[in-house]
Amino acid sequence: MGNKYIIFTEEFCQPVLLYPFSLTRQLQDIRVGILTIREKWERSLKWTSFDKALDSYKDNSRSVQLSQIKKGDTWFLLHANILPTSALVNGIKKMHPGDCLLDQQGSPFMYCFTHQQLDKNQRIQIKRTIAFKKPIKQLMYPWDLVSINATAVQDDFRLLTKGRNSAPISTSNRIWNAKMIFVEKGAKVEGAFINATEGPVYIGANAVVMEGAMLRGPLAVGEGACIKMGTKIYGATTIGPHCVVGGEIKNSIFLGYSNKAHDGYIGDAVIGEWCNLGAGTTNSNIKNNAGPIRIATPHGEVNVGRKCGVMMGDYVRTSINTSINSGTLIGPCSVLLEPGLSPRIIPSFSWGQDGITPYKWPKALEDIKHWKALKEHTVSSWEEKMLETIYSIN
Repeated sequence: MGNKYIIFTEEFCQPVLLYPFSLTRQLQDIRVGILTIREKWERSLKWTSFDKALDSYKDNSRSVQLSQIKKGDTWFLLHANILPTSALVNGIKKMHPGDCLLDQQGSPFMYCFTHQQLDKNQRIQIKRTIAFKKPIKQLMYPWDLVSINATAVQDDFRLLTKGRNSAPISTSNRIWNAKMIFVEKGAKVEGAFINATEGPVYIGANAVVMEGAMLRGPLAVGEGACIKMGTKIYGATTIGPHCVVGGEIKNSIFLGYSNKAHDGYIGDAVIGEWCNLGAGTTNSNIKNNAGPIRIATPHGEVNVGRKCGVMMGDYVRTSINTSINSGTLIGPCSVLLEPGLSPRIIPSFSWGQDGITPYKWPKALEDIKHWKALKEHTVSSWEEKMLETIYSIN
């Protein structure tokens, strides 16, 4: 019997609605909870994953054409914005080649196939449709990341800690509900206040939680992240790998490798990778009249509720004391230098000084290289090509 593989596709997921995070990554590589969507599926099913090549600038070394499918292997084509649940994982394991799962609206979202189900045009031939009657978790808009993060942290916590013991937690810490606190080996946690009564707290390998930090679950602190002295973090929050954070954070996600090292408030927000927030940077998460926040999308304005902070794309930087309006979308590779509240929509490659002006290439790339070097990383050739493509179509 051949191997089993996952192959993600964002072809039918309307990735444009998950701007700005879908601009610089495949949907399956978005982090929510502790893990990315890809990591959740690979750990849940214990299968290797690939991406369906779509002749897009986001195609990479993991992208495959269906014509490359080998005889004997079984593949599961999955919409990239769907998160695993125990019921869905069990349902997928029961699928046979030629099967297709339908959601509660009757739309297909998962196909099982081998090379025998592919016609001459590399289209999957379906033999049987199966109605999956339970709800599925999927991301449609960037603010969905915030609304689903509490349950995502809890699900990932169970997935990562099942059958395992936490590393010893130093007695210098003040903790509540210790059974829901898990510290990976290599993490350093001293003199902190950790409250897991309202949700689990996960602290990744080699992370550092400094003295005086106040943490409330549900909370994920990624591998190599640093929580600075006196930081206040409310759930549900994810601090992604190798982030450095301080000040006050509530109900937010830092996808990874970003810095908010000083005072300032970030709430009900998503911060992309390789961002740097200057000291005092703060976002509003509620209008001064407490009315609904509406955000423009390609399908028209969407009412996102009373609370929504900033949706900040990758490689964004802010100057000290930057004030970001509620419900703001910031495209990747932008720099905010504006006094007063920011505009609600900031395009990619914007430079904010006396009005929004274009951030010129290759100066933008040079500055990104400098920031990545601070964490001992470089810009890969694929990354450079991807960013230049975004710049050219911006």
